[in-house]
Amino acid sequence: MITTTDSIEIQVENRHILDERLNAAVLGLQQIAMATGTQGILITRHKPGHYTAELSDLVPYGMTREIIH
Repeated sequence: MITTTDSIEIQVENRHILDERLNAAVLGLQQIAMATGTQGILITRHKPGHYTAELSDLVPYGMTREIIH
């Protein structure tokens, strides 16, 4: 499941769908980030199959970083 625009929640049960959803989230967030050129993308793994992708001031523009909670 994917929701919102600058913070996208992703919950899946298999790896193939996870890769597709993460890629789609990053592409969508890249489009939003290009409007300002000030934020990068932060991917947070909350637990297996549950991620959040969001724009973040903590990540330099043009970069994507992943953290695990």
